[in-house]
Order: sequence, then C-alpha cells, then structure tokens
Amino acid sequence: MEMDSELDRQEIRRLIQSALSRLFAGLLLIGGILFALAGTFRYWQAWLFLAALTIPLVMTLVFLLRKDPALLAKRMNLKEPRKKQRKIILVSAMFMLVGCFMPGLDYRFHWSDVPTWLIIVSVVVFECAYAMVVAVFAQNSYASRVIEIQEGQQLIDTGLYSIIRHPMYLASIILYLSIPLMLGSYYSVIPIALSCLEIIARIKDEEEMLKEGLPGYKTYTQRVKYRLIPYIW
Repeated sequence: MEMDSELDRQEIRRLIQSALSRLFAGLLLIGGILFALAGTFRYWQAWLFLAALTIPLVMTLVFLLRKDPALLAKRMNLKEPRKKQRKIILVSAMFMLVGCFMPGLDYRFHWSDVPTWLIIVSVVVFECAYAMVVAVFAQNSYASRVIEIQEGQQLIDTGLYSIIRHPMYLASIILYLSIPLMLGSYYSVIPIALSCLEIIARIKDEEEMLKEGLPGYKTYTQRVKYRLIPYIW
C-alpha cells in the first residue's frame, strides 16, 4: 500500500509500534505466568506454544500492514461499545485465563499425560486455525474485534462467508481448543470449552444488531443458514 502523505506514514509507524509493543508484552506476560506456575523453564510445551503463537502473529501483522492497515487499526481497538457484549467478554475472559494458565500447574503437579503426537497434532490444528483467521481478514475488511456496524460497511457473503455466517468465530474456537493440548493439559480443556460457549451468546447478540442495522443481512441469514458448523448450527 503506498502512503499518500507524511501523515499516513506517521500513522503506519505508530500502528507498527503499538502492535509490536502489545505483541511482545503479551508474549512476555503469557510466558512468564506459564513458567512461574510450572516452576521451571524446562516446560517445553510452553516454549512450543510461544513459538507456535509468535510465528502466525508476526506473519498476520506483516500481512495486514501490507494489505489492509486500516483493518489492523480496527483490530487494535478493544473498547466494546455494547454493554451486553462487555458482560459476555468478561465471563469468557475469566474462563479463558483459567484455561490458559492452568497448564502450568498441570505440568508442575503431573496431572495430565498428553502424548507428544497429540501435542504436535494440536500445533498443526492451531496453525491451520490461524490460517483461517488470515483468510477471513483477506475477505472481510470489517472484521474488527468489537461488535459494531462501521461507516459504509457492506455485507460480505462470498468466500468462507458463503458457507457459514461466522467463520472468524469458528476459527477462534478451533484455535482456543487446541491450546490446552498443545500445552500438555487435559484439564484446561474444560474452562476453555466453557469460554467458547460464550461465543454462542456473542453471536446471537451480534446477529440481532446486524439484522437491524446492516442492509441485506436478514436475507443473508436465510440464504446462508448456518452460523458456525454446516448442517449443525
């Protein structure tokens, strides 16, 4: 993308700095808590997870900077305007935190015995789910983190959106559920699964808003009948 002015270049520079600072701060926080709870840096599954997370995050950052910096800026916005969504996110985040950090204790006290082959499969599933996220970004420039109808927003009904109405949420669920096994913990699957159930409530509230405010969405729901999983829901 060519910058039209010095202001554009400054905005992109600030966006990169903000994205990188969040990326590295998040990785340090997650890694620090995992290793602290495990009581050792020899928690190899955590190193594998951090590598598996860093690679697609960096690649996604580069992709968005080259193809759609405006979408990256939208993804940086975490201020959810809808009160109901904020409540859903809060409950989901609580389960997610437990699910992501329980594996450290699991490793320390040897609660689970996840075989190496299953850990590797989980890494592959995780990366494939992230590839699906990037595919959504390529198809939908309105895929912000918050639930809103953006100025000039148009209905997206091609690509993955011609199969299911919420491919981003499906990719997120697959991605989240692979994390506990990647970290070598069966027990943390439970809170992660509970966190994913909150996505159903998020989708229902989001669709009410879209039917009211996004032209053509109600007709789209009649044409593409399934929200997450074809022939199921």
